[in-house]
Amino acid sequence: MRERIEELRNLLDKYARAYYSEDQPLITDQEYDLLYNELVALELQYPEYYDPNSITQRVGGEVLAAFAKVRHPRPLYSLGNAYSYEDLVNFDQRVQSFQQDFQYCVELKIDGLAIALHYNHGKLQQALTRGDGEVGENVTANVKTIRTLPWKIAEEREIEIRGEVYLSKKQLEIINAQRSQENQEIFMNCRNAAAGTIRQLDSKIAAARKLDAFWYQVPQARDLGFVLHSEALNWLDELGFVTNKQRHLCKNIAEVWQLIREFEVSKKNFEYDIDGVVVKVDNLSLQEELGYTIKVPRWAIAYKFKAEEVESVIEDIVITVGRTGKITPNARMKPVLLAGTTVANAQLHNEDYIANKDIRIGDTVLVRKAGEIIPEVVNVVLAKRKSDSVVYRFPTICPHCGSSLYRLSGESDRYCFNTDCPARVVESLIHFASRNCLNIAAFGEKTVAQFYHNGWLRNIADIFHLERFAQEIIASKGFGAKSYTKIKEAVEKAKTQSLEKLLFGLGIRHIGEKAAQILVKEFGSMDNIMAAEIEQIAAIFDMGEVRAQSVYYFFRDEKNVKLINELKTAGFKMQGEDRELRTSYFNNKKVVLTGSLELFTRQQATELLRWLGAQSNSSVSKETDVVIYGEAAGSKLVKAQQLGVKCMSENEFMELLKKEEVLSGKGISEVFS
Repeated sequence: MRERIEELRNLLDKYARAYYSEDQPLITDQEYDLLYNELVALELQYPEYYDPNSITQRVGGEVLAAFAKVRHPRPLYSLGNAYSYEDLVNFDQRVQSFQQDFQYCVELKIDGLAIALHYNHGKLQQALTRGDGEVGENVTANVKTIRTLPWKIAEEREIEIRGEVYLSKKQLEIINAQRSQENQEIFMNCRNAAAGTIRQLDSKIAAARKLDAFWYQVPQARDLGFVLHSEALNWLDELGFVTNKQRHLCKNIAEVWQLIREFEVSKKNFEYDIDGVVVKVDNLSLQEELGYTIKVPRWAIAYKFKAEEVESVIEDIVITVGRTGKITPNARMKPVLLAGTTVANAQLHNEDYIANKDIRIGDTVLVRKAGEIIPEVVNVVLAKRKSDSVVYRFPTICPHCGSSLYRLSGESDRYCFNTDCPARVVESLIHFASRNCLNIAAFGEKTVAQFYHNGWLRNIADIFHLERFAQEIIASKGFGAKSYTKIKEAVEKAKTQSLEKLLFGLGIRHIGEKAAQILVKEFGSMDNIMAAEIEQIAAIFDMGEVRAQSVYYFFRDEKNVKLINELKTAGFKMQGEDRELRTSYFNNKKVVLTGSLELFTRQQATELLRWLGAQSNSSVSKETDVVIYGEAAGSKLVKAQQLGVKCMSENEFMELLKKEEVLSGKGISEVFS
């Protein structure tokens, strides 16, 4: 029977490769399913022949407590960027100073997540994220769910293969439709979805989302006997890896530029997102001669496309009210396709933004996605403005409650100060339940809004008395007994959150996560914070008069005092956690985080620094002691270097944590528990 099992595995690998990688199915879906089901049955009947590399294991199922950190055997460098033809010419001149007779291999820059695969004796051993380039995370279980990825190859030597894991545009639509139905936050783009999927601790979730990948580099190519990078890519094709076929060899930078211009026009036609073009020296010996800087290879550069801009028409300007009463104007536009998604809204920020750009209802405007994510109005196309156009007058009355809107001295925003404004109440409830506050996972935006409009939820305290409406909730459309139980469990779990998260969740104006942490650290309990005078709060470093007044007057409001008493009765923590601070390099140091961190979320890094006795600040000044930087660090890093502030990479930060044994024993679990 072992022979039949092996025969089925080999056949199914062959058929899957033809179907998923080559788009040339060799058998019908029904025939494939019969063979697959036969293999599943035999593997269950004969568990002694289990093979972790069997095609039946691609459905996932491994659930991890966390991702193990692994040091890369070879550094994974990021690429230098080019934004113009002049940048490319400068790059070309530097290469030509070493050698004149060479060619470039030009490839699409896939907007996904960099992954390094490690094979030995023909089998996949590990898949690692890029991390900080020196240390990555072991995400093998999730990467193995990629259907086009071969787990076994005809190559016995130890090899590393690098590539980009991505999510197709079509698959993103499917996932977001499902998440929308489940009242979950949708993914803004394919890259965010791919990154979030790779970091799922349950590999079944990764399998269901159907990731894909293109493989684009063999770091040991020269040691394996290849002369050209393009030859190594052809070899990957032969081994069964999916490489991107939109790659071209160019004799000079002029040919490269022509190709880039063509790709910039055709990029929207691809089934996956691309955000540029990668230009590589094809000759491997020349690559070796050119070498690397501290951060990037000298033999490659990434040309980044300009943000796409399209014209649309502003059909209306709609006002939204935030939890603090802040008024935000939003443009409702004629729907247009922009950077792969349909865009019908753009934030207009505030009254001054509209006035300075002279944006009017009926105007034709240029729209782009800031950071490839958030739609914004670039400017008005004045040549298309209608003759009967009128200047937009910012409202002075709240559209939700009819209260007057006030603009405070020195601010560009207007506010609705009615704390009973329906829009403010709903936004406050959403904020309280959000991930960075009480993390009540079952309370998405749509659920909160529905519960409010049904009269089941009028304030924060009502969240903890939903049993009064249990039957109505269970009977309502989209819910049921199971959903109600999940909500109750999530609400009970919220009571175990720390005091600083509760304080942040209350939505006190000017009090964000950091300020909430400072207040809890300084005063130790909710009662002490409530009793503090303005002068006491203002005297704390990084608080100041404005925040002090905001805290003081919040707790002088009888409604807020009543709310705190109800939360006490519900069983919330009202004492700060007595975490013992370690003797650490970071004790009493002012630290700024900048750039994109790979090994921690920004929130985790901030928590860790606070636990180590540091003060995490948002801006760099001469008072700053340390700047910790990740990928794509910008002006903050430059300013720190100009001021002579100590700068350390995320990798150096990790090494320091290891020396101080923060990442072993109870340390890291204590911080993130």
